[in-house]
Amino acid sequence: MIARTLTQMATLAILALPQTLAAETLPAPTGEVLLTITGEITQTNDGDAARFDRAMLETLDPVTFTTSTIWTEGPQEFTGVPLKTLMETVGAEADSLAATAVNDYAVKIPDSDWIEGGPIVAYLQNGAPMSLREKGPLWVVYPFDGNPGFQNEVTYSRAIWQLDRIEVAD
Repeated sequence: MIARTLTQMATLAILALPQTLAAETLPAPTGEVLLTITGEITQTNDGDAARFDRAMLETLDPVTFTTSTIWTEGPQEFTGVPLKTLMETVGAEADSLAATAVNDYAVKIPDSDWIEGGPIVAYLQNGAPMSLREKGPLWVVYPFDGNPGFQNEVTYSRAIWQLDRIEVAD
């Protein structure tokens, strides 16, 4: 009986181990926090939130592409973390997210946009960090030139700049 109870306790401890380790896989930011993600996520580093500084974002397999936007003159080069990668990193478990800017402007982005070749959370424009005045420090940018399906008013409205928080929710 005691051996069976010990076996059951050991099994429960082993089953709980991956969840414990997973909760510790997202490091804490050491620099200025640029982005806070809350809501239906499994990976956090500050209570119920996942907070990211620039260095953390830069480690998430950055992507660079050149595209035109309706807000800039001529093609621009953007570098950032794919939204798909970011949502996977925090363990997003919902069908959409609410992206909100510093000025509280908010948009909903469906999970159908969190795809390979989809938008990035850009932190560089033409190789340089973006200031608040220049639509930064974070801007959700779609590869408009690379996918004509992104060239529409709905998608343009999702290209939120001065992004500082995301809530993952249905």
